[in-house]
Amino acid sequence: MARKLVSVTLDNADELPLPCRACTLWELGERGGGASGKDDWLSAVLLEWGSCGRMMYVDGELAGFALYAPPAYVAGTPMLSARLVSPDAVLLMTARILPHYAEGGLGRVLIQAVVKDALSRRGVKALEAFGDVKAGRDREPLSGGCVLPADFLTAVGFKTVSRHPRYPRFRLELRSVLSWREDVEVAWERWLGAIRPERAVGPVGVSPRTDAAGPD
Repeated sequence: MARKLVSVTLDNADELPLPCRACTLWELGERGGGASGKDDWLSAVLLEWGSCGRMMYVDGELAGFALYAPPAYVAGTPMLSARLVSPDAVLLMTARILPHYAEGGLGRVLIQAVVKDALSRRGVKALEAFGDVKAGRDREPLSGGCVLPADFLTAVGFKTVSRHPRYPRFRLELRSVLSWREDVEVAWERWLGAIRPERAVGPVGVSPRTDAAGPD
């Protein structure tokens, strides 16, 4: 399964799935901005701040995407105001894995790609996001994909920093992600070392058993 991650640009923005392609709830504070409104927002952020999204492809097909930006570029809504986001954080506005690719662990890979980009930005120490504690449990308009499920955020390492009965704010420290990745790599190497058979030092092609037993 070939996997590829690319930045969201004006050239590939049309590949964002509906309704996300035309929704500008986060960008402009209203849903009805349309594709042109989203493109205007993308153009401004790309010009002034740089990449503000990631797309994930599996075998050439779009499998998921994430959009993020500093809070100064995000209008949001009164209930989900970007003004509440910490000044040292980038706001993860939305992310989605398409249904066909769900339950495959790609959500964590997508968030790690966002973290990698955020680490390259001066002064950015964390990602923050609003989560919906009732995502998938009702049909309220705001829970239709614009607000990330709270369960997903906690599953990929975010911690609650501001409680709310419906839309708490979460934070993911970038350094903690680096530490987690290093710990995983160390644990992986130890596990591999535990299952690798010991090899005797000697010429290539000579097995330890032959050396120990000697010639017949």
